[in-house]
Amino acid sequence: MSGGGRRQRLLAADFAMSFMWVWSGILLKIFVHRILGYGAHQFEGELIRYSVSILNMFFFAFLSKLTNGGAYNPLTVLSSAISGDFSNFLFTLGARIPAQVVGSVYGVRFIMAAFPEIGRGPRLNVDITKGALTEGFLTFAIVVISICLSKNIGNSFFMKTWISSVSKLSLHILGSDLTGGCMNPASVMGWAFAHGEHITKEHLIVYWLAPVKATLAAVWVAGMLTRPKKDEEAPAAKKVDARPMKSEKSE
Repeated sequence: MSGGGRRQRLLAADFAMSFMWVWSGILLKIFVHRILGYGAHQFEGELIRYSVSILNMFFFAFLSKLTNGGAYNPLTVLSSAISGDFSNFLFTLGARIPAQVVGSVYGVRFIMAAFPEIGRGPRLNVDITKGALTEGFLTFAIVVISICLSKNIGNSFFMKTWISSVSKLSLHILGSDLTGGCMNPASVMGWAFAHGEHITKEHLIVYWLAPVKATLAAVWVAGMLTRPKKDEEAPAAKKVDARPMKSEKSE
């Protein structure tokens, strides 16, 4: 497949997966609260919702593998693009992230057309500083975990997805009462755009600037933590090579 064809498929996959991701969250709430009839904070309902959330993340991880890299989160593709070549970095910023944002925007539009009574999406319940720190910390943690998993157990799809899914869910619960625990600027952008809040200072700082800066920091830290052993063994090898060789005459 040519490079251009592969990139077009990636853009289509990013758009479709972003569209599906915002829908999956709403359908999950409808399943738990309307179909099963559990209350908002009922223990059994929360347990079912979290269990299905993990299954949902497995499904999207499978889609990503099936599409050879399709993604619904700008932070996922940004963390990979930072350590890649410059043309891929430009492609990510100029095409993939916009495709994810557009997919989320249209996903929310269809949701609001089908279910007008649906809520407003993630809400900032603290001031901007605390919100930015919260989203930044959550993003930093999940990006470091994801990079370390990819480099250490990249061949095990189940184990990598299981640890990643449980980590995302735990971090989401940790920040849900403060910022929504989103860690996904495109998803938040879909809801913000639908309500005309996509250019507010709160949205841009908390849900875009803080996560992006946290992603940059996380890539640097993860690079330090997962530095190849060759870099550590190289000085020792040079010392061994530098030892004087015995001459054949001395033997």
